[in-house]
Amino acid sequence: MRLQSDKSLLLMVDFQAGLLPVIDGGEQAVNEASWLGGVAELLGVPVWLTEQNPEKLGGTAPKLLASLNDYRLWQKHHFGIMAESDFHEALSASGKTQIVLCGTEAHICVLQTGLGLLEAGYELYWLSEAAASRRPQEAALARERICAGGGVAVSADMVAYEWLYRCDTELFKQAHRQFLKPRSARPVRFF
Repeated sequence: MRLQSDKSLLLMVDFQAGLLPVIDGGEQAVNEASWLGGVAELLGVPVWLTEQNPEKLGGTAPKLLASLNDYRLWQKHHFGIMAESDFHEALSASGKTQIVLCGTEAHICVLQTGLGLLEAGYELYWLSEAAASRRPQEAALARERICAGGGVAVSADMVAYEWLYRCDTELFKQAHRQFLKPRSARPVRFF
């Protein structure tokens, strides 16, 4: 059940500029996704983004795109991206088995994507702080449903530290300087 960076992929669903203004906690969700996306890039974890009908909902939020250097963008019309055959085939070919999932709206596109991933046999990790909906109770219901179906609720810190695995490496020191230290309100000691 431990996340491993070499087996993981970070999937960000529909953080779109036209949708985010009506999402409860949308800014916080983008901040958490951006932060974990930076950690993922540092560790070589692929970051994939989706956009639902971008002609109507706009593209991915500029703030999120500005925080990322290397990502793959998928456009979709199905609510769950696993119904798009090109995505399904590319994910299978990637060899990644652990999917960290976040996005908007949690109870629609994120949920249906998560259900599709679980049905296909992937380990699913629901990034709780970065899965949001217009109404927070719907985001909570989506999380409950995913967890009841075999997904695991996680925080960005849980994911980052599991990917890092140990504190005595140069990679950890770099991650700590770039990403981890600013998130901590008090010093963290590693023994």
